Amino acid sequence: MVGVQGNALVPLALLGSVPLISWLFGKVQPGKAAAIAFVLAWMFLPVASIPLKGLPDFTKVTVTCTAILLAAWRSDRQRLRSFRFMGVDVPMLLWCTCPFLSSVVNGLGAYDGISESMYQSFTWGLPYFVARIYFSDLHGLNTLGTVVFLGGLLYIPFCLVEMMMSPQLHRWTYGFHQHSILQSMRDGGFRPMVYMEHGLMVAMWMVSGSILGVWMNRAKILPECIGGLPWGGYVRKIPFRLLLAGLLATTLLMRSSGAMFLFITGLGVLFISTKSKSVLLVWLLLAVPPAYMVSRGTGWWTGENLSAAIADKFSAERAQSLQFRFDNETMLVKKALAGTFFGWGGWNRSRVFDQDGRDLSVTDGLWIITLGTKGIYGLVLLTLVISLPVYLLLYRTAPGQWRTAEYGAVSAMSVLLALYMIDNLLNGMVNPIFMLFNGGICGLLAKGVSGDAAVAGMVLERGGAAATEDMRWINATSRPLATRFLTAPRGKK
Repeated sequence: MVGVQGNALVPLALLGSVPLISWLFGKVQPGKAAAIAFVLAWMFLPVASIPLKGLPDFTKVTVTCTAILLAAWRSDRQRLRSFRFMGVDVPMLLWCTCPFLSSVVNGLGAYDGISESMYQSFTWGLPYFVARIYFSDLHGLNTLGTVVFLGGLLYIPFCLVEMMMSPQLHRWTYGFHQHSILQSMRDGGFRPMVYMEHGLMVAMWMVSGSILGVWMNRAKILPECIGGLPWGGYVRKIPFRLLLAGLLATTLLMRSSGAMFLFITGLGVLFISTKSKSVLLVWLLLAVPPAYMVSRGTGWWTGENLSAAIADKFSAERAQSLQFRFDNETMLVKKALAGTFFGWGGWNRSRVFDQDGRDLSVTDGLWIITLGTKGIYGLVLLTLVISLPVYLLLYRTAPGQWRTAEYGAVSAMSVLLALYMIDNLLNGMVNPIFMLFNGGICGLLAKGVSGDAAVAGMVLERGGAAATEDMRWINATSRPLATRFLTAPRGKK
């Protein structure tokens, strides 16, 4: 994340998004407005920050969450008041407050701990809270999944432009590159960054849209969901197979082998699990991050055999890059384990320096950053926070339900969260969209799908043509489930 730089559009875009989101809430049903606002802001606002004294920096995440909550307080206050804290929210609460313990234990003071906890709460907790408010029901999750899919479609021309001309859109619009353009050069071409922090983040965004598009279409809910959104009628006039083919083709062209591996893995897990009615593959996905972290943390696995295999079968350049990450992880793990159970805290205290004070370490994976700054305690919480919705899916449902209209979006988002945790083993891409998935799934599977009745009641209170439209949307995208699946562990359906 960069400081205040670029042209006048940077503060104008960040600050101007607040009244725009408020206007959107007045024109569109609040749940749809929240999904559209968050996705568009994440896709197009600048990768920049405006420092605020005593508060977390003003970024595209903080401004979007704040604007949504302000708009909800102004025009949808009953929904805010309906929030109830549940047991599934405890891991997120502990994760948002763990920086305080890291600061206090390391003698950095309570003020530093509060500041770091506020930053973590705004980055992780606020998107989660927005999802608990607006996406904790079938209607909300179907809306969110559809908007993410449409966001992927919307990014197609921007990605194609940058593939041909190099990543320049952010510089043309906001006056600066958000990341080193050298890291976008791959295989004689360019990996687009568009308006996100890194090309790898864009690749994962396109993978998410593609998986949601394929799976929600298989669950036969996507066309109806698209039709219920503003301007969705125009999109529905385009043959859906053409839309999906364009999105998949662009995803394939992203020049990110890791993202493509995750895309194939995610769809493969969904199709094979529903076909075989087995959850084994999902459990294997969940086991990968802990197995990797333990093997790397204990030094049992150095990664050299994997680098050698990649050099032999694919690319020596990529193998060298991967081994460089492994070597840095080894240094950082040793430093992290020399610290406290709660990590080293902030101020680069978890990094490795030579005798002259030069930084020798490069931190890539989110897991190793977390282990260094927040210790084993924070790493366990990070893993639990991201993986909890997947555990709930396995506990509450059977694989045969994952291809139905009730659980099409839920199952796809759950698998995406498992893939996101795997992606963060080598990358440190903090993406709040996944916390929207997280909060929505946790709220839905903890309280049951019957929560849609409450949503319908709040919609009807709005009255008029808008209420009629929203009720058609809910009826088209939410179908009742047997009560036993809401209150009992997974059955044999």
